[in-house]
Amino acid sequence: MGRHPSLSSISRSDTDPDPDCHAELDCPFGRLDTLGRSDLRETAYEIFFMSCRSSPGFGGGSRSPLNYLPSSSSSPWSAAAFDGGSGSGGEGSPKWGPGMSVPNSRIKKVLGLKARRSSPMRTGMTRGLNSPGKLKRPMTSAEIMRLQMRVTEHSDHRLRKTLMRTLVGQMGRRAETIILPLELLRQLKPSEFNDAREYHQWQRRQLKILEATLLLYPSLPVDRQNPAAIRLLEIVRAGEIKPIDTSKNSEVMRNLCNSVVALAWRSSGGASTEVCHWADGYPLNVHLYLALLHSIFDLREETVVLDEVDELVELMKKTWPSLGINRMIHNVCFAWLFFKHYIETGQNEPDLMCAAVTMLTEVANDAKKPDLEANYVRLVSAVLVVMQRWAERRVLDYHECFDKETTASMEHILSLAVSTAKIIGEDLCNSGMVFVIHDGEVGMNPSGNRVDYYIKSSIRSAFTKILENGAALDESMTIKADDEPRNILVQLASDTEELAVFEKDAFSPVLRKWHPLPTAAAMVAIHGCFGIVLKQYLAKVTSLTTELVRVLQSAGKLEKLLVQMLMEDSADCEDGGKEIVRQMVAYEVDSVVANLLKNWMEERLSMGKEFLNRAKETETWMPRSKKEPYAQSAVDLMKLAKVTVDEFFEIPLGVRDAMVQDLADGLQTIFQEYTEFIGACGIKQRYVPSLPPLTRCNQDSKFIKLWKKTACRAGAGLLHGEDGPINTGHQRPSTSRGTQRLYIRLNTLHFLIANLHALDKSLAFFSRGSPSPSPRLGSSNRRFGATSSHFDPVLSSAQYAIQYVSEVAAYRLIFLDSRHLFYDGLYVHSVAEARMRPGLRILKHNLTLLASIVTERAHPLVLKEVMKASFEAFLMVLLAGGSERAFAREDSETVLDDFRGLKRVFSTCGEEEVGREGEVVEGIVTLMGLPTERLIEDFSIAACEASGVSVTGVSGDGVPVGTKVPMPPTTGRWNRADPNTVLRVLCHRDDELANQFLKRTFDLAKRR
Repeated sequence: MGRHPSLSSISRSDTDPDPDCHAELDCPFGRLDTLGRSDLRETAYEIFFMSCRSSPGFGGGSRSPLNYLPSSSSSPWSAAAFDGGSGSGGEGSPKWGPGMSVPNSRIKKVLGLKARRSSPMRTGMTRGLNSPGKLKRPMTSAEIMRLQMRVTEHSDHRLRKTLMRTLVGQMGRRAETIILPLELLRQLKPSEFNDAREYHQWQRRQLKILEATLLLYPSLPVDRQNPAAIRLLEIVRAGEIKPIDTSKNSEVMRNLCNSVVALAWRSSGGASTEVCHWADGYPLNVHLYLALLHSIFDLREETVVLDEVDELVELMKKTWPSLGINRMIHNVCFAWLFFKHYIETGQNEPDLMCAAVTMLTEVANDAKKPDLEANYVRLVSAVLVVMQRWAERRVLDYHECFDKETTASMEHILSLAVSTAKIIGEDLCNSGMVFVIHDGEVGMNPSGNRVDYYIKSSIRSAFTKILENGAALDESMTIKADDEPRNILVQLASDTEELAVFEKDAFSPVLRKWHPLPTAAAMVAIHGCFGIVLKQYLAKVTSLTTELVRVLQSAGKLEKLLVQMLMEDSADCEDGGKEIVRQMVAYEVDSVVANLLKNWMEERLSMGKEFLNRAKETETWMPRSKKEPYAQSAVDLMKLAKVTVDEFFEIPLGVRDAMVQDLADGLQTIFQEYTEFIGACGIKQRYVPSLPPLTRCNQDSKFIKLWKKTACRAGAGLLHGEDGPINTGHQRPSTSRGTQRLYIRLNTLHFLIANLHALDKSLAFFSRGSPSPSPRLGSSNRRFGATSSHFDPVLSSAQYAIQYVSEVAAYRLIFLDSRHLFYDGLYVHSVAEARMRPGLRILKHNLTLLASIVTERAHPLVLKEVMKASFEAFLMVLLAGGSERAFAREDSETVLDDFRGLKRVFSTCGEEEVGREGEVVEGIVTLMGLPTERLIEDFSIAACEASGVSVTGVSGDGVPVGTKVPMPPTTGRWNRADPNTVLRVLCHRDDELANQFLKRTFDLAKRR
């Protein structure tokens, strides 16, 4: 078994005795596209005869030496041989021996096969055609096998002649070392055939066998570029067109012999070996062996196994060395043989299925052995999977496939399904392999659980058919609009009672062999099926009517009957069946009140959705008052939710508690959407200015001249003009209305969170205990206080929205409202004359206004986000300030002093937090204080390392020697180790060396 097994079905026209079997069964051994049934059968017989040549009847023994006696009549075998119309031999035909009575078959006895109903095969041979006066004589095993394999006398004589010629002086040669097709091609000549066409067909078969055994399905993998394989394939293709020359001096024959011997006598590494592999490759070896095994069935009566099966099987075992078969593989093939023949013969002989199940016992014992070969595991699993699927297609719907008269057949098929599932699930899985056996389920279930699955599946199928036939329902058991529900359910309850009684009387006795409580399991399944339909009907009821009462009475009667049958079946259980009864979901419903309550709840939730839609259209995010700085829509929506919950728990009904979670889920959906509405405030990146192109700060630029001229003028500050600095003593906050509305959104989110906690406590208190969490919730969402099981998703979304809105508000405040303080004003034209101090006063005013609007809970987070946005804006000024800014090395101290002042503004955030967020800025300010040579050197090394370019050395001014410095990409993640960040410091450096380096290295444009 050298090839990986395939689950693809075999072409029936080539391999199966019965072509009709294709629609019923798939073969697990793979497809043989080049060989037909007759090719396999004739080749199998040739291997069989060669392997048994030393046995009596085949030429073995002192009384019957291997010889060839040409028959006076070489007419082919026909069906007349069964009734004495022809003989298989003449004077020289081998005989089995005296007293040819056939003993009782041990194999048939073990497998439970019935005795033969017709005359034994050994009495089928009578007088020959050329000796009409001779008495009957028993048939030898060789003659039986020839007839069973449908081999003509002429072919048999040719085979004997070939072996006689081949084995002259080599009678002790092992059969597996004889490459039979090659020997046949060498020994048999065209003159020994009726005509050239017959010889060509015979020769093509032998060449196809060589191709299949050595190239297509070899025991050891073969390289298709192997010279021997190429030569063999060329000869096979040539033989398809016309017969090849097989004479002794033929060059083609010498090449064929050399190629075949080289391929057959080799090891896994390709070297020569003393072991011959020519017919033991999988799956060809299994197909050949099955062709032999199939001969145990009587051709005259296809469901009968020959009484001579013991002798024939013993002879077949002699082919094991040649075919690479062992006892474990034989057991698998034998089980498959009986199973397949049972199906091919119309499933009319239960003994065949019984024999297959018996053989599975041997297969199960083999599968328990340690260290199973991987190829054997694949073979046996492929066989068992096909058998399991075929059996389960029937037992999963046994109500349709069987009745009271065919329960015996059901028992055999059920035994097959359970046995195969057990072997796959318990034995083969121990080998480390997992196999899918039906509808995606892994076959690892115990037999009881598997049979329980069969019961439930078949009950559902039978119940669905009742609905389709009697109630005009579709497969999903949904009542159609034009049907009368009351009439349907009353009749359905009556039909379901009949189904339950039939299940108990007909099928439960059979199922009890594998399931301890088959009736109880069936009753639970029936109860569940009817409950689905009943629930759908009750969902449509809007008021209590007489029809509803009648339906409930019918359902109650059915439920009582099912429970009674269940209790009778489980009476011997320790708890008397109480555990099984608890699996039933009772039909007790107060349909009118439950539906009214549900309708009321849906109406209130609908009101909430309508209010939410209006809020989306009209909300302006203006505060209710200074004491209530949140949106009016949140107050109104929360008031509606509280009233709904209070009124819900005022209803004194038992069904109310079961709907608490439904109410919570409905409110949660509304609040979830409202939270998303609050958080829909744009993105923060829209406020960040785009990065200007990189330029070099050349000394003679108009900007530098203007800068020098302006630097001589005193009094110009951050907000300076032509008339000198303006009075900064009465600056006012620059926070826009849009930013203040974002503050109201933050307050609204915190108001929502606080009230959701209170609402959740009300639900938990009035629902008589801690409510069950929604199945959508996970433990990772439980971060809000003690009890928040009902609204965890909303609370999680609200926290995310708070973070998001805080970031957007901070970016809007800094990059839009305070743009004139940072990006448009800071260090423009002059560092000394456009410093940070005047802008800090306005920023403090903005933060004071922020603190007066946002609530105490919202303030820390939004202040932290404003700090982060301010630091990012400060970095934008230093690194992406455009052509209006330039920095000298001496300016770094001034810039650092300004940044320290900016950090002090946010001191309330905590010294550690401010320090951590300001590390990047301080690192870049440190870069600004480094010498230009050092900056050039650091940048060149960092840029080359980032691009994978090695630096061998640097010049005196820091420029790498012999290496072109690559342009680093803009990542936007500023830090002193980032080459793009260092490059931007160089671009803003007011230095001739930096200017020359940027021009020489990147040819950056001058500032204008």
